[in-house]
Amino acid sequence: MKRLLIAGLKQETSTFNPVLTRRNSFQICRGEEMRASLRGTNTEIAGGLDVFEADDQVEVLPALAAWSGSGGPVHQEDLDRLGDELLESVRALVGSDAAGVDGAYIAFHGAMAGEREPDPEGWILEEIRHLLGDRPIAISLDLHAIITDRLVRCADALLPFHTYPHTDQRDTGQRAARLLLRMARGEVVPATARLPLPMLVRGDELLTATGRFGEAIEMCREIESSEGGLAAGVVIGNPFTDVPDLQSNVVVTTDGDPDRSRWEAERIARFMWRYRELFVAELTSLDKAIDIAAGTNGLTVFSDAADATSSGASGDSNAVLKGFLGTAFDGTVLLTIVDAAAVARAHAAGVGAQLALSLGGTLDPGRHAPVMLQIRVVSLSDGHFTYEEGTTARPGRTAVLMLDRIRILATERPVHVMGRRLFLANGLDPAEFDVVVLKSPNGFRTHYEEIASRIVSVDVPGSTSANLHSLPYRHCVRPIFPLDPTEEIELQFAAEE
Repeated sequence: MKRLLIAGLKQETSTFNPVLTRRNSFQICRGEEMRASLRGTNTEIAGGLDVFEADDQVEVLPALAAWSGSGGPVHQEDLDRLGDELLESVRALVGSDAAGVDGAYIAFHGAMAGEREPDPEGWILEEIRHLLGDRPIAISLDLHAIITDRLVRCADALLPFHTYPHTDQRDTGQRAARLLLRMARGEVVPATARLPLPMLVRGDELLTATGRFGEAIEMCREIESSEGGLAAGVVIGNPFTDVPDLQSNVVVTTDGDPDRSRWEAERIARFMWRYRELFVAELTSLDKAIDIAAGTNGLTVFSDAADATSSGASGDSNAVLKGFLGTAFDGTVLLTIVDAAAVARAHAAGVGAQLALSLGGTLDPGRHAPVMLQIRVVSLSDGHFTYEEGTTARPGRTAVLMLDRIRILATERPVHVMGRRLFLANGLDPAEFDVVVLKSPNGFRTHYEEIASRIVSVDVPGSTSANLHSLPYRHCVRPIFPLDPTEEIELQFAAEE
């Protein structure tokens, strides 16, 4: 019988977002609550439980799982408390000498940052390594994770997502759990190579179903399915988590063959570097995007990646809304905004009320200025809904506001704006509009490609802009593509082919 611990901590940080993420933004499950809340969802923890619970020779030891939507840096004292709670839950299961635990699977996002701690996952994993000694540890990561020396040193295997947009969360948890079982049973001896790649990447070539990045990921899948291949991934980092280790990485783990791990990592890194110019986002000015929508039959989706709440932005940008004001565009528009004060006024006024309302610029005023509008309150709700992958969203109170042909879904707190359930829960069907503005770089595609006639990435300001040159980087690896001239970048490859 193998006794395997499972835990998780997930949040994606944009350090350019001035709004700190607080502890009350996290959902926390302790012990057996993890099974009740996450079993059956499209999450990494659910995938780990799938594998462990299907094996009658495994006893699952659920510790603690905490997760939050993306946002600004985590308030340091709150981060310390969360980390301490997770570690205490591990200590309670491990005991004084870890004799009763045979291994651990930890689900991280990997791009969390605190006010002062740039590598929370590395800190926590290092403490767990001290508790478990030489017992195997597998970790799963979002492919936007920041890979640090501590992560590589303290984990026996790192298993990143293989899809973008992300659809394989549960599958990644299953991959990690299966490998942990093999390590715990002594069937394999992992040898990991990590090859840093000084590049920050955005754009449609990252779509794994169609882009060049998908070819690199297919190389990783082939390694994992080959004899002796255990884990492989290209971890492109979150370009908005401006910390000292921010860059891309290739990570490969084989069964006892460090030379092969290094060779495979370098092969994939060379591929990524060869096509680096393709991994720069193509953006369209807002005026041109509106013209495109006007000439399109059917739904046009605007990707407002600059204010992507799924990437850590504040969600209070009104840039696209302002762009439609005063234009000749006569189609219907659906968009979202985070504005707690506006929601409060709408709830106080009631459904049907007409009032002058200030919208936007409440969270990131350095980038977004409020706009005063005459609106009508269409509907009000408590905001409760469930994401497509099965977890509960926490937008706070919600108001649907109308301005001529524009519908504005205002929430008290940021939530991911990728799927349709946010809108459907408030009586809005995106398929019935001419334009839907989604604050997401590409995660929405899974839910909208089948109903959209056009998808346009708009160039507007924001703390998660795909125009990386517009962001005030201070800490990431330098020189780095595309921020610096290529001739200044030194690669860690062996001799050129």
